[in-house]
Amino acid sequence: MAEADPAVAADCSAWLGGRSFADWKADYDRTGYVIFENVLDADELSAIRSALDPWLAANVTGRNDFEGLKSNRVYAMLAKSPVFADLVCHPLALAFAEADLGPSCLLSACLAINLQPGETVQPWHYDDSHLNVPRPRGSWGVSTFWAIDAITEENGATEILPGSHEWGPETPDGASLASSFSDRRVREIDDDPGAHPDAVKAVMPAGSLMIAKGTLWHRGGANRSDAPRLLITPQYCPGWARQLENMAMTMTPQQAAALPPRAQELVGYSIHPPFMGYVDGMHPRRILDKADA
Repeated sequence: MAEADPAVAADCSAWLGGRSFADWKADYDRTGYVIFENVLDADELSAIRSALDPWLAANVTGRNDFEGLKSNRVYAMLAKSPVFADLVCHPLALAFAEADLGPSCLLSACLAINLQPGETVQPWHYDDSHLNVPRPRGSWGVSTFWAIDAITEENGATEILPGSHEWGPETPDGASLASSFSDRRVREIDDDPGAHPDAVKAVMPAGSLMIAKGTLWHRGGANRSDAPRLLITPQYCPGWARQLENMAMTMTPQQAAALPPRAQELVGYSIHPPFMGYVDGMHPRRILDKADA
């Protein structure tokens, strides 16, 4: 695994609670995830909600059992508001992403997930499974989960199987299948084919951040409350891997040129050494220079 840039790790010291980054990283490597409470303040949460409101108001629901038939999902978020670049480039998230994936890591996916009341449990899955290499293996992804609402046991807290990032080919009952992406059966909220005695619910106050390895088995919980549950999940991959969402196609070069430089790199206007990602034999940053001009 790569090591975190000392400057990046130092930038996140305000959220480490007096512990060293290395200490937190050891916990993360052992369990597969860590939670930092109250990273975002009330003003930051308000700005995020305001930016999301128009898209959530459309009430577009998931297309299958995996997305959630009673869930709203908002994709292509960096093209919708610059406020989301602050989450993608947050130093605490990047410290872990770069430690696992290297400084040339890319933003693989970035979406908001809004669970409506009555949503059922999601199939178990791990986020770097699209990199179809047999397990056990190292993690080739880092997923972050920003709690925009308080995440509770009742409203659909993400369920985690601690230590499962080190599993081999075994899968839990109720794991995601190819059919999970076409299945539109309406299930009852108590219909849980994957109840697991070792599952932990990631309960967090609003403004908190969970960081998980791409090989960690997890699932969205059922929302048994009477209110929606909103989180945003930027996910990162190595610089040599194809991104889940084709980030460069979600925005014009002019939109990309308006992003912070680190967000531009994460979208894909960057090079993985020695020269992976070039455009017409040159660094893709030159496209943004032309857009600026």
